[in-house]
Amino acid sequence: MGHDVTPELRQWIVEQAAAGQQPEALLRAMVQAGWAQDLATFALEEHLPGGQVTQPVTPASAVLPTHAHAEPGFGSRLPDLDLSAGLRELDAGDRRVQVLASLQSPRLVVLGGFLSEAECDALVDAARPRLVRSRTVQTQTGGEELNADRTSSGMFFNRGEGALIQRIEARIARLLRWPVENGEGLQVLHYLPGAEYKPHYDYFDPADPGTPSLLQRGGQRLGTLLMYLNEPEGGGGTTFPDAGLEVAPHRGHAVFFSYDQPAPATRTLHGGAPVIAGEKWVATKWLREREFN
Repeated sequence: MGHDVTPELRQWIVEQAAAGQQPEALLRAMVQAGWAQDLATFALEEHLPGGQVTQPVTPASAVLPTHAHAEPGFGSRLPDLDLSAGLRELDAGDRRVQVLASLQSPRLVVLGGFLSEAECDALVDAARPRLVRSRTVQTQTGGEELNADRTSSGMFFNRGEGALIQRIEARIARLLRWPVENGEGLQVLHYLPGAEYKPHYDYFDPADPGTPSLLQRGGQRLGTLLMYLNEPEGGGGTTFPDAGLEVAPHRGHAVFFSYDQPAPATRTLHGGAPVIAGEKWVATKWLREREFN
């Protein structure tokens, strides 16, 4: 895949070299972040002081430990639902979930009845006292920052935090055929009238200097499951501009989408449309390629 060498990435290369990092270590980090090895090598040789990458790089899947249940390598296997039998309902273990719509590009499935009404209420009640202004990933450092594009409040549950979270995580793992351990903690977001999340991608951009540090906790994000906990009176849909699609926020329903590479070619640009009236509550689960810790 092609990537432009941004000024930020160029600065990251220079700073890492000045800190004593060897070219081969930088190359490994870039390959793990999703760069093709030949392009990463070219970028390093162009911008390292007198730089030449002389040693071959072991593939990222061999450098980083992989969870026993996941196949190694970004894009070698993705979380997904088994829709091969054409069933309209899927067995989620403790309940039946309806398949309402699916797309191949982007890879997207809308699910009905993923959560019960009681579960939606319980998530909102548990999250409400812990809400803080939502932050986004700080792409230069791998930290977090306030972002004018994201005007919600939110919080994270720890993975396995209580019976309710454990039950939902087990349901996600069964339907998407992906280990519980490879999921980030469940996030709950609250939007008031006028609040929105402008279109964005969920994967970590390989061109961002902060990406290598983000990948240390479990590799790339491969998929997103967004669950609707209530129905705003107006607005608040989930938009997919590249697909010309908007998913309406229906209580208990969910939308899943995956991305087989950290690139716009996945057509997974998406956003939370502004809430026009009422309020909106959603829960999000991000799935990583390895165990998230």
